[in-house]
Amino acid sequence: RTKDSEYLLQMREKQKCARIYGVLEKQFRGYYEEANRKQGKTGENLLRILESRLDNVVYRAGFAKSRDHARQLVRHGHITLNGHKADIPSMRVRESDIVEVRKDSLELAPFVVARAESGDRIVPAWLEASPAKLRILVHSLPERQVIDTQVQEQLIVELYSK
Repeated sequence: RTKDSEYLLQMREKQKCARIYGVLEKQFRGYYEEANRKQGKTGENLLRILESRLDNVVYRAGFAKSRDHARQLVRHGHITLNGHKADIPSMRVRESDIVEVRKDSLELAPFVVARAESGDRIVPAWLEASPAKLRILVHSLPERQVIDTQVQEQLIVELYSK
């Protein structure tokens, strides 16, 4: 068997990252281009953008079992961002944003389970989750060292910069 080409490794890494966050190619490329325009390292900017998606924040805070589950909870209108209905999973949170579960949705099964299992999940330091109130405060956007996604973002940057 021949050795995997550099292109293949880069493509696999990009597909892995897109699959982890549940983003399709066109949107992923848009995120890359935005990350490339920002100051700093493009790969770190890309992961910061992906982490700041509303569906990811709901997942990271432990209110959903998976990113797909979090996406569905957002899409079905159970989540508010700064007091306003937020039903678009790709909405981005910023520093000092408040993400909450709508009052009408508090007694639904997924949120009852989330409150019961709140001690099981470690919430990243850049978020502050209040499981009793089902409320998340975004302290800041994450730095690369606190993002635990196992992705080699440099390979993605190399792929897109060709």
